[in-house]
Amino acid sequence: MSYDRKIFGTDGVRGTANIEPVTAETALKLGRAAAHVFKNLETRPRGQGRHKIVIGKDTRLSGYMIENAISSGVLSMGVDVLLIGPLPTPGVAYVTRSLRADAGIVITASHNPYADNGIKFFRADGYKLDDQIEARIEGLVFSGEIEKVRPTAHEIGKAVRIDDALGRYIEYAKASFPRGMTLEGLRVAVDCAHGAAYKATPCVLRELGAEVVVVGNQPNGVNINKDCGSMHPEGVCALAREHRAHLGIAHDGDADRVLLCDETGTMVDGDDIMAIAALEMLEQGTLVEKTLVSTVMSNAGLDAAIRTAGGRVLRTPVGDRYVIDEMLRAGFNFGGEQSGHLIFRDHCTTGDGLVAALQMLRIMKSKDQPLSQLAKCWTRFPQRVTNVRVRDKKPFEELDGVLALVAEAEGKVKPAGGRVLLRYSGTEPKARLLIEGPDDRVLQEWSTRICDAIARHVGA
Repeated sequence: MSYDRKIFGTDGVRGTANIEPVTAETALKLGRAAAHVFKNLETRPRGQGRHKIVIGKDTRLSGYMIENAISSGVLSMGVDVLLIGPLPTPGVAYVTRSLRADAGIVITASHNPYADNGIKFFRADGYKLDDQIEARIEGLVFSGEIEKVRPTAHEIGKAVRIDDALGRYIEYAKASFPRGMTLEGLRVAVDCAHGAAYKATPCVLRELGAEVVVVGNQPNGVNINKDCGSMHPEGVCALAREHRAHLGIAHDGDADRVLLCDETGTMVDGDDIMAIAALEMLEQGTLVEKTLVSTVMSNAGLDAAIRTAGGRVLRTPVGDRYVIDEMLRAGFNFGGEQSGHLIFRDHCTTGDGLVAALQMLRIMKSKDQPLSQLAKCWTRFPQRVTNVRVRDKKPFEELDGVLALVAEAEGKVKPAGGRVLLRYSGTEPKARLLIEGPDDRVLQEWSTRICDAIARHVGA
């Protein structure tokens, strides 16, 4: 079911903190609406006592404001709150399951600058919400339907801080790595983006035996994603070269994604990781239905490599929620995005940058090969992805000449197996153009022409 979204985007609610819809007022209403919905999904709590909702966050300054507001909303509906503090988004999903909570909420704007923030929801099983549940929550925020629902006295909820949430997530992440294998002898460079993984990732790697060189682990509320992390992977590439690391790991602010670099300091993105892992799973017979789920943004060379190995790539719209939805629909166990969202469903319910990095380390150890060698398992088609910041997301058909240029570009690249994809970002004020084909000079020419046309009409 799809619906006319008012505040929910493709990945929860997101925007500039303290400007609608990411305000204390709306957060309080979201807390009340979410508590009402989750309380009524199951008439009996999953654990002992009252219904309860886990609330975690990343390291943004505005997280304090939103955490208190949304917590107040939940408590006002007679639902308890379990506060777990800064933890990666996949950690919030896991702790929600671990604590038998009725739902999980994570306050984060992921890879966005620190001035932004957002709110994501997880079901009791750790998966992101269905459209139907999001629509119900959003409807309650605007309808005023629950204004008279006001528990009093002992029926008001209670907030409790959970001190061992980080430890729970660390043990969960380690469990995704073979028990009889260690990382001894490996040096790993890590950039935590001053975000939610600043404690978890270095700790897990050290406990598994790796020597860890870490940056981006001094969050101060305003430096999250600033010139670091997976939005600026050149930093971890330089760090890996400087310290002669065997692998580099770069997270985004909430660590639900990861980009890597090999021992030469060359970047390894989500498509590389999917190729390496899916081919290894095909070899081991563990890739369900021999199917990798990816989005339309992944490189066409990925399809060719998987097809040659006897598998197939199933494409979805952009967004890890669509990848997960397709995996759940058919029972597939591996999928992801070029941007570094990797979902290993045998281990986790959402994208987990740390678990994905551990799977690459496992393959490196089991095959006794450096990442640079493993990444040669496929051949990437030339591809250009360009972002144009826009002031308004007008339909492309209303932008005179833009779709005609797209059609011309397709005529140039499609006969040779290429493609053109133009869309608006679901989380940022940007138009995104992907153009792919065998001749990079042709890609450059048409990318420039199309992006210039968009900028003339709606450029910020």
